[in-house]
Amino acid sequence: MRAAALYSATGALLLTTLSAAPAGGTPGSPGSPGAAGPSAGVALAAARAAAQGIDFGTCSDAQDLPGSMRCGTVGVPLDYARPDGKQIKLTVSRVEATHRDPHNSKHRVPRKGALVFNPGGPGGSGLYFPLIGLLPEWKRIGAAYDLVGYDPRGVGRSAPLSCQDPQHFFKGPSPAPTHPSESYKRERIAEAKAYARGCAERAGGSLQHYNSLNNARDLDVVRAALGEERLNFMGASYGTYFGAVYATLFPSHVRRMVFDAAVNPDPAHIWYRNNLDQSVAFESRWADFREWIARHDKVYGLGDTARKVLRSYERARARLAAEPAGGKVGPGQLQSAFLQAGYYDDYWPHRARALSDYLKGDPEELIAQAGPVTEAAAEAENSSAVYTAVECNDAPWPTDWKVWDRDNTRLARVAPFETWDNVWANLPCAYWPAPRQRPVDVRTGPGELPPTLILAAERDAAAPYDGALELHRRLSGSVLVTERDAGTHGIAGGPNQCVNGHLDAYLLQDRLPARRAACGGHAQPQPTADH
Repeated sequence: MRAAALYSATGALLLTTLSAAPAGGTPGSPGSPGAAGPSAGVALAAARAAAQGIDFGTCSDAQDLPGSMRCGTVGVPLDYARPDGKQIKLTVSRVEATHRDPHNSKHRVPRKGALVFNPGGPGGSGLYFPLIGLLPEWKRIGAAYDLVGYDPRGVGRSAPLSCQDPQHFFKGPSPAPTHPSESYKRERIAEAKAYARGCAERAGGSLQHYNSLNNARDLDVVRAALGEERLNFMGASYGTYFGAVYATLFPSHVRRMVFDAAVNPDPAHIWYRNNLDQSVAFESRWADFREWIARHDKVYGLGDTARKVLRSYERARARLAAEPAGGKVGPGQLQSAFLQAGYYDDYWPHRARALSDYLKGDPEELIAQAGPVTEAAAEAENSSAVYTAVECNDAPWPTDWKVWDRDNTRLARVAPFETWDNVWANLPCAYWPAPRQRPVDVRTGPGELPPTLILAAERDAAAPYDGALELHRRLSGSVLVTERDAGTHGIAGGPNQCVNGHLDAYLLQDRLPARRAACGGHAQPQPTADH
């Protein structure tokens, strides 16, 4: 379920501001939620964290950042079944509640606690989330809450995980066949096997402990270290999944929870079926993007129908296959750049302009948007390693290539845009050497959990809308707010004032609508003029 980590509505705003049978084990063997060992280990680790607290000090890169963010660390067991064994440190960041009402300078806003955020991934860093309080949309929340982010286990500055030399991570220019040949499939199978071996060789016996159960357990230790009896949490994308796991394991520890761009938590969908659903949804969102380009044909000249725009895109793919732009951008890089536009319609004008310019003979903008950012190779490799480890460890995956080939060959006939690239991103899970777990049956009964808020865009491709409906069914007392006719992946704090009104009312006043509410979609982006 590859999500664009750190690019939820909160992350996008912040970045703008800052320019089958399991292999190698039995399901549930390393620590199913009911196991006495891990449960006792969490309680012990949380008690220790509560006693020690967090010694917040200067962040290592604070000189380059605005605001007053401070950083510290929290120790957690690598294995909660052995709480006195190896410890790892999670890096945590915080901006304390300002108490300043942005609409009334004389009013001192009372503190409501800490609001902890996770941006998803798996593999996304939430370390810079507290800076979101500098944005107008977040000032009221930042007045009432300490804004807290952190790097989950394996990510960034929290015992980082790696599966290969980062120098070899960006491979390009590369192909991206929508109907790959048998020889190409064999090549990618070999790469997936090598990647899985690399994860095992670099992480050793620690590899199995990077999973959603431990992410949820870590969250409870962070809660305790912050001195919070009950947790205020906002998760985006994958963050909604392990947040829901947390709600299932620790319902009495929850005060407020926001699930933004909810992932389908049905154990039968974790994670193989969720990826199939995602590929279908991206096909629809790709069509939405092409229809938008067609409506602005006078600006871009890529075709006045979605079909004609597709022909323009395919023409660019063929040209890049013959001669990569700048020696860097081939069909694979083009597809990755346009996949990002499936997450966020803010990208639409820029991607359309780059494609238009390229077909007119100017590749500069396409190279700038789609070329590899080699300076970010280590961060990207780390994020990919954590993503792979968590998803492969969380659940059984088909171990027979014939299953993958059959399912995705059929799917690619109707959803060619993302299907095979999604396969290659997840195929190491077919050859994973660590034990697999049985996914948690996420659900809470009446009265077990305080009211929670689920936010979802109706045409979200990375987290298809059925996932929000399923989470809503499973969390008793939850409220679902839907942004109609929109597909941005993560809508909290974005351009939709109706959505933001529901978020503020919940976090600041503990007010929620009835079980469901709907907001009209935000305005689509305006095209960029020729330059």
